Amino acid sequence: MYHSVSNRNECGHPYYRTVTSPEVFGRQMDHLASNGYSVVTPAEVVKALPAARSGQSRLVAITFDDGYEDFYTHAFPILSKYKYTATVYLPTKYIKTTAQTFKGVKCLTWERVRELGRAGIEFGSHTVTHPQLRTLAQKEIDYEVTQSKETIEERLGRAVNSFAYPYAFPEGDRPFMLRLRDSLERAGYDSGVSTISGTVVAP
Repeated sequence: MYHSVSNRNECGHPYYRTVTSPEVFGRQMDHLASNGYSVVTPAEVVKALPAARSGQSRLVAITFDDGYEDFYTHAFPILSKYKYTATVYLPTKYIKTTAQTFKGVKCLTWERVRELGRAGIEFGSHTVTHPQLRTLAQKEIDYEVTQSKETIEERLGRAVNSFAYPYAFPEGDRPFMLRLRDSLERAGYDSGVSTISGTVVAP
């Protein structure tokens, strides 16, 4: 799970930092390649779970939240070197025909998104406005997860099936988790990613 791949300085505790240098990212991709990992999309992870559980394959899904421009300039060239794909989750309010900024960082444009899509990069939803969904009414949650999906599908002409939860996932709030799951299922998603560390859960 990545966010920004750049040499931008970042303060705060290392656990909460979201910037990875291109040098470190390159070493990590080289490690995957050297150790026989196959890079797949989240949808392919779901389909491959039986084989993965039996130890028959070494799979990894590479994901990027927030749709930053530095995915195009720094991460994508490294991924291309290894013929790896990735899934980029877009907060659609910040993806426009001209570059917008989110958290002070320049984002991708729709032109860049389409170019990356033609090169094999997958895209998923990261809501419309990147809110803390737990604080919203159900109607607002439904809007965030549905409208973002529809916008990306309209712009790219392909189905969007995966969702990335913005911020740390409130895994202790089971009632909210169930409401969110219902909303995602109604919108037509078949996979989702979050900050929880642990075992992949099949739908």
